[in-house]
Amino acid sequence: MALREELKKQGDWLFRWRSYLPMLLIIFALLGMKHFEYPLHSQKLDNLWEILCLFISLTGLGIRIFTIGRAPVGTSGTNTRKQIAELLNTSGMYSVVRHPMYLGNFIIWLGVSLFFRAWWISVLCSLIFWLYYERIIYAEEEFLRDGFGQEFLDWAEKTPAFIPKFSQWRPSPEQFSFKKVLRNESQSLFAIISIFTFIAVISDYIVGGAFEADGMWIMIFTAGAIFYSISRFLKKLTSVLDVDGW
Repeated sequence: MALREELKKQGDWLFRWRSYLPMLLIIFALLGMKHFEYPLHSQKLDNLWEILCLFISLTGLGIRIFTIGRAPVGTSGTNTRKQIAELLNTSGMYSVVRHPMYLGNFIIWLGVSLFFRAWWISVLCSLIFWLYYERIIYAEEEFLRDGFGQEFLDWAEKTPAFIPKFSQWRPSPEQFSFKKVLRNESQSLFAIISIFTFIAVISDYIVGGAFEADGMWIMIFTAGAIFYSISRFLKKLTSVLDVDGW
């Protein structure tokens, strides 16, 4: 099999499982926390660091929300089984970067990696992300190139793949849809909060030798669980969040 076809095959497989495979990184990171200690030696400073890391991840989620909220029907978004694109989206976030959703994902996982307070975990996470998403991006762009030809090439030539070029911002004609966001990103928000809470509990166990309930993370997790439960109820059992084409 030629390298081009091999890379596309790998990318298509990773594309399908892209929501789950990064979770393996957390397992390896936890194995590296055998001798974990809080470097700041201050509960207040430590809490501030944890909130900063959460804020970084939520910034990545914000990029995803801003992208999905104005995404036209028929464009690739949160689909996982196969590539979908009835039209080429080149406005909004897609006018400054070709893969804003993956940029958001990187920032989310950067915040998670910083939470471990070990520089090597952040470096490892960035390298794995690069290798992982490089193939997904390759497969996605091959799909778009086959489907849109010169239109895709013209857009790709002037639009960076991963680092935004804000000087060429062009607003999306789509109205921002909170329904799209709640349908697609409430799960992502709860996943982020759950991951941070889990790491916080494991970290406290490694340091203190016992499972302790951190009041700050209990409140954050509880609020996230309530919000997710409500949005899931509205999505599954009502038509409140229905959006044509989604």
